[in-house]
Amino acid sequence: MTVPNDFDIDGNVCVITGGSGVLGSEMARAIGENGGKVVLLARGEADLEETKADLTDQGIDVLTIPASVLDRDELDAAAEMVVDEYGRIDILINAAGGNHPDATTGSDTSFFDLPKEGLESVVNVNFVGTVLASQAFGEYMAEQGEGTILNVSSMNASTPLTKIPGYSGAKAAVSNFTEWLAVHMAQEYSPDIRVNAIAPGFFLTEQNRYLLIDEETGEYTDRGQSIIDHTPQGRFGDPADLSTTVLWLLAPGSEFVTGTVIPIDGGFSAFSGV
Repeated sequence: MTVPNDFDIDGNVCVITGGSGVLGSEMARAIGENGGKVVLLARGEADLEETKADLTDQGIDVLTIPASVLDRDELDAAAEMVVDEYGRIDILINAAGGNHPDATTGSDTSFFDLPKEGLESVVNVNFVGTVLASQAFGEYMAEQGEGTILNVSSMNASTPLTKIPGYSGAKAAVSNFTEWLAVHMAQEYSPDIRVNAIAPGFFLTEQNRYLLIDEETGEYTDRGQSIIDHTPQGRFGDPADLSTTVLWLLAPGSEFVTGTVIPIDGGFSAFSGV
C-alpha cells in the first residue's frame, strides 16, 4: 500500500485569532508560505498592521480584521467579512490568550489576594474567547459540512504550574472543550469537521518573559532555570517549532485525527524529574 503524502493546504482560508501575537503570527507565516489564505484577528490595530507588513514583505497575502474574541457581535461581523471576501472558511486557529500579572501569585501577592478581575480576564481571553470564536466561525463550517478548528492549550492544562492558577485552569478548560467540540461537530453536523489542539510547552512570549528572564541581568529566573532543568531538550521553544505540527493537523493527511491535544514541549511532559 502506498501512503499518500497529502499535506497540502494551498488555497485554504485560515482565520487566526490573536494573529498578531508571537505564536499566532508564526503560525500565520507557516500557513501563508504553504499557500493558505491568512486572515488575522486581534484587538490592537497597530499590532495587526505591523504583523501584516511583516508577512506581506515575505510575499504572504494577509487580510486583517480588528476584533475582540470576547465580543460575539465583532466575531460574527468578522466571519461575515471573511466569507464575503473568500466565499468560505476552512480553518480556525484559536490563538488568542495569555496570562496576566494580576492572576499570578508571587512574593507580593498571595493566592488569597488575587483580584477577581485578574482571574476573570485570564479565564475569559483563553477559554471564553475560544468558545465564542468557535461559535462564530464554526457555524459556517457546519453549513459547509467541513472545516478544521485548532485550539491552543498548554502543557499546564494537564499538570498545573505554580503561581498561575487562572491560566492553568483556563487551559485545562480549553483541552476539555476541544474534546467536547470534536465530538459535537462530528456527530451533529459532519464527520469532516475536525477539532484538535496543540499544547505548547515553554515558549518565550511577551506575556511570560517577566517570569522566565530576569530583566536586569538577562539570565534565567529561578523559575526559568527550573523549566530548563525539566525539559529534556534543554531549551525554551521557538515559535517556529510549532509550525510543522500545526500544518499536519490542518492538512488532509490528518483527516482521521480529531479530539486530540498534541504536546509540543521538548519532552517536558515525558520527564518525571528523575
